[in-house]
Amino acid sequence: MLVPAALAAGIASILGHMFSPFAGFKGGRGVATSLGVFLGVAPYPTLLAFGAWGALLVVSRRVSVGSIGAAAVYPLLLHLLAPAGPYRGWLVVAGLAVAALVVLRHIPNIKRLLQGTEPALFGRGAKAGEEVKP
Repeated sequence: MLVPAALAAGIASILGHMFSPFAGFKGGRGVATSLGVFLGVAPYPTLLAFGAWGALLVVSRRVSVGSIGAAAVYPLLLHLLAPAGPYRGWLVVAGLAVAALVVLRHIPNIKRLLQGTEPALFGRGAKAGEEVKP
């Protein structure tokens, strides 16, 4: 596999979803796009981060908590479990950069979490008929 080319294309795709020129450089599916990109280049650490996302979603009932938590642990998972090879360092750096972008893009969610106003996706705290934006 051509890791540098795949990583460059993947990062471009992630950035395009996070900062879409068609949506006024606002975006929303950076976490989902990151999942797809990194599944291709580092599947095991990515699956573990996805598991962390799912666990945090179930516990907190908030997609933003899962996304922030998965982003926070992902660079460490990459550092520990990324495939050995000449591009391992690049994978870790790319994972760290994407994780930082995910957390930065979730600053409004973090503020709402701290204020106790971040809506839940399901269960207590979720409002019927209201779309929840992660």
